[in-house]
Amino acid sequence: MAKKTVNKTAYDDQSIKSLKGADRVRKKPAAMLGSDDILGCQHTFIEILANAVDEAREGYGTEIIVTKYKDFSIEVEDSGRGVPLGYNESEKRWNWDLVFCELYAGGKYYNDDESAYEFSLGTNGLGATATQYSSEYMNVKSYNGVTLSEIDFKRGEVASELRVSDIKPGMKKYGTVIKWRPDLEVFKAINIPYEFFAKTLLRQSCVNAGVKFILKDERENGKFATEEFYYENGIFDYIHEVSEGIALTPPVKWHFETKGRDREDLAEYKFKADITFCFSQSGMAEYYHNSSFLEHPGSPDRAVKNAFQYSIDKYIKAQNKYQKNESKISFADIQDNLTIIINSASTQTSYENQTKKAITNEFVYKALYDYIKQNLEIYFTENHAQATTIINTVLTNKRSKEEINTHINTIKKKLAASGTLDVSNRVEKFIPCNTKDANVREVYIVEGDSAATSCKLGRNADFQAIMPVRGKTINCMKSTYDKIFSSDIIVDLLKVIGCGVEVKGGKKSENLTTFNYDNLKWNKIIICTDADEDGFQIRTLLLTFFYKLLPTLIEKGKIYIAESPLFEITAGSETYFAYNEQEKAEVLAKLGNKKYTIQRSKGLGENTPKMMWQTTMCPQTRRLVAVTPTDAGETAHMFEVLLGDAIRERKRYITENGHLYVADADI
Repeated sequence: MAKKTVNKTAYDDQSIKSLKGADRVRKKPAAMLGSDDILGCQHTFIEILANAVDEAREGYGTEIIVTKYKDFSIEVEDSGRGVPLGYNESEKRWNWDLVFCELYAGGKYYNDDESAYEFSLGTNGLGATATQYSSEYMNVKSYNGVTLSEIDFKRGEVASELRVSDIKPGMKKYGTVIKWRPDLEVFKAINIPYEFFAKTLLRQSCVNAGVKFILKDERENGKFATEEFYYENGIFDYIHEVSEGIALTPPVKWHFETKGRDREDLAEYKFKADITFCFSQSGMAEYYHNSSFLEHPGSPDRAVKNAFQYSIDKYIKAQNKYQKNESKISFADIQDNLTIIINSASTQTSYENQTKKAITNEFVYKALYDYIKQNLEIYFTENHAQATTIINTVLTNKRSKEEINTHINTIKKKLAASGTLDVSNRVEKFIPCNTKDANVREVYIVEGDSAATSCKLGRNADFQAIMPVRGKTINCMKSTYDKIFSSDIIVDLLKVIGCGVEVKGGKKSENLTTFNYDNLKWNKIIICTDADEDGFQIRTLLLTFFYKLLPTLIEKGKIYIAESPLFEITAGSETYFAYNEQEKAEVLAKLGNKKYTIQRSKGLGENTPKMMWQTTMCPQTRRLVAVTPTDAGETAHMFEVLLGDAIRERKRYITENGHLYVADADI
């Protein structure tokens, strides 16, 4: 075979190129901003906001205004000292050029006692320039108390002279106002959602006590909707808010300041932290450093995990609460109920990258670990009641998970052979269909043998299978996992469905099972019960089965309810079906003076195959109701109220709503 000739440009000394000016960001935005999609676009806002926050943290201004415009432009206004834009003698360049056109230039590299900033978020000298370079336009106004300085940029290039004028009476005196629009030539999307702005400002208000953040959203006719975020006492107010009504222990507030170094040969730096925590019914952890929310915390998270695990384990041992030969707790047993917020700051910070979502300082880890460990020991000694609540909660979580793991091993064995398509030889009375294509297969879950027979005779055997359940299924909302997995009906249902089971441990969702959505054998799982009180109760029990053991199938829209007609109306040779009183009235009105007979629907087991197909199984004429997560959640809640352990709430519900059901009562 002849070799294919490919003409390529020579790779030589002239092949090496460098990006210059704005192209350093515009061509490669992900390198500076994390990505070239909406996440990178959002980070430009974070960068400009960080500069405004740094001013407020240094004591200059107590209000920051963010405006979201309809054309996707963004404006950030602070009341700080005003960003310097004039000529810099030491650098022999204009400050507007250094701040907005030069990477690695800024006033926050040396955070010491002589610096303009001590604990600052914007330390890399990249953000303002990266934002300007990636913008369609940017307008900057700086008020220093005497003069107003203004300059404009367009797609990374300066677009105007620096304009300086005196501040006149009635004008803003101090602060910086920056307005820009992210460029669609740089980012794939620039429509930053309102929720992102709101969540960001909420977080900033939590960690900047006493600073008010105002969010303005442009609506029709140039009007603006306004939302304010403010916490007078910062994270301590915030933890009270998030734990209200679910706290198991009162929130604790700690503060400390220290100095240290990451390595013996490195410079010493300052570190401080506000720590607040409580134990609650639902755990949460948030970490902030120099006002930046740490999405992947790093050092602070490692310190919390190790300190809490060590201290609680030590206290459990001291109180002799471990059972004989019991393994010790893990942090997973703690985090289900630990609500903790740490707001820390340091004069030297090692971020993983420019997006500042994690820090790696070794001294930050050591300082936090030592402080939390020592103070937890004091806390447990001085607060015996709270300490007892904490260790009992943690031990309950641990033992519950171990019990669940035992049940999981049991159910794994029972479901071990359920991966094959043919389960008819392993599930009593299951009626399979012919096709093996899971994209079209449907399974009807019906009540009893008679209903199964009617469905079997009325179905399309090519793609419709029948799974009868014998009587009422177990109440999965009220039963223990041990009891649930001892139920033959539950195990048979799981075998037929085929994708395993989801079991949640503790208060926080934690998939501990062999659930695999790809092993689901059905395109639709259809609950089909009689249209009477017993049928409704069986339907509810089946819904709670899916809600507790297979919630993903609800989220994926795989669970349906087949509506059954309440009335069968016959006029001559024609038969009509009405699913409610209103439809019955409509049919009777349509018949007019014709003679008819009306019969309330019999049970599914008494339906003829023709009626079964027409009303319940034919894809063109049946009525299926898709079960949504909201439906399942509300059903589970009402089931718990009416048939579960919530006695007080049940009494209240019956008192308030009982009169609505008198006509339906079986008395």
